[in-house]
Amino acid sequence: MGWVALTAMAGGAVAQTVTDQSTPETALDIPANLQIFGKVDPNVRKPTAIVNDFVITGTDVDQRLALIIMRNGGKAPPTEQLEQLKLEILRQLIDETLEIQEAKSADITVTQAEIEQAMNGLAKQMGRSVSQLRGDLRAAGSSERSARRAIEGELAWTRYLRRKVEPFVNVGDEEVKAIIDRLQASKGAEEYHLQEIYLSANDANREQIAANARQIIGELQKGQQPFEFYARSYSEASTKAVGGDLGWLRLATLPQPLAEAAQQMQVGQVAGPIATPGGFSILYLLDKRTVGAADPRDARLSLKQLTIHFPANTTMAQAQARAGTFAQALKQIQGCGSVEKVAASVGAEVVDNDSVPVRSVPDPRLQQILLGLQVGQATPPFGSPQDGVRSLVLCGRDDPQQSNLPSANQIQGQLEQQRVNLRAQSKLRDLRRDAVIEYR
Repeated sequence: MGWVALTAMAGGAVAQTVTDQSTPETALDIPANLQIFGKVDPNVRKPTAIVNDFVITGTDVDQRLALIIMRNGGKAPPTEQLEQLKLEILRQLIDETLEIQEAKSADITVTQAEIEQAMNGLAKQMGRSVSQLRGDLRAAGSSERSARRAIEGELAWTRYLRRKVEPFVNVGDEEVKAIIDRLQASKGAEEYHLQEIYLSANDANREQIAANARQIIGELQKGQQPFEFYARSYSEASTKAVGGDLGWLRLATLPQPLAEAAQQMQVGQVAGPIATPGGFSILYLLDKRTVGAADPRDARLSLKQLTIHFPANTTMAQAQARAGTFAQALKQIQGCGSVEKVAASVGAEVVDNDSVPVRSVPDPRLQQILLGLQVGQATPPFGSPQDGVRSLVLCGRDDPQQSNLPSANQIQGQLEQQRVNLRAQSKLRDLRRDAVIEYR
């Protein structure tokens, strides 16, 4: 569920989009007609699935769902998606159980002290004490037990891969050199910052999985939840722990179907479902830039932000009139030294913001406006009746240096992680195939 990733225990994220064709597809999948039993009630524990004698209850599913919602800012998915999401969570809990069991069979045990340390780290990162975090979990309808189980699962599987898989993954110097040579030759080409949701499929369930992917895309386009929410909830790739983030990639490093889709995407666009040999992918393009060239959006700006707050129940017409007055006042700004005086004339508050990367500004339109400003100039007013109206005044800009290509060590690390992920997926398929799973 990405819980341990918050405590900086997760590794680098790479695409999980290539299936090992030497491994047969398993017939062990969650039945389409499976029912979820029980509501969020710690006193009711109706079994939903038994995995090698380990019971997963409806309460476990509900508490993990509440944990995911809490992790995503408390925003619950639409009611019509809840049952489908519970099925996905049940599937993930089954995989998590299999991973913990396999790690224990290899004499890998996560101690309670280690789990407690991870809980402490998470609480500290959230600015809470452990006792406050426990209270937050209960208030959200989850539990400390559910969080600790998620932590145990991630730590156990990570250590299993480190001991049983990583030592047998090798990347030769010639492979790394070949990639460096290709990157040198591709200077001036574009690279892409992508997020991915990966759903595995076989011949028997391919149509259903494609329909599930289209439903997820429909919800993404509504904008009710961020991409990270759906990646952590649905993706079967290891990158689910980091919200599906693949990092910066060149198209040459992606499977052809994904590369072709990414090349056609605009920043902020969702694409999919994209068919791959092992299933389907959904892509989200966070950003793109040119290889080996400085990106203007990496510039760091010194800004003064002027804000006018509106009274409650302000109408759009009233907001537009106030914004018009604000826009006229902005024309009086003559450099950043005059900002406070102009702000006082219209009752605006002023906040200084130094070293702000252009690409961190959430709206691409506002990014382009900022890039076109000269020092001392202000953006047009922007905002809403609920949030008030704002303007940014440019006080200084530090332009970016030319970007460098990744080092040999970085390339080697990425290749090794890709191969570890492939073997991890293959191992998990074997565990599903051999497991005794009883649904109730």
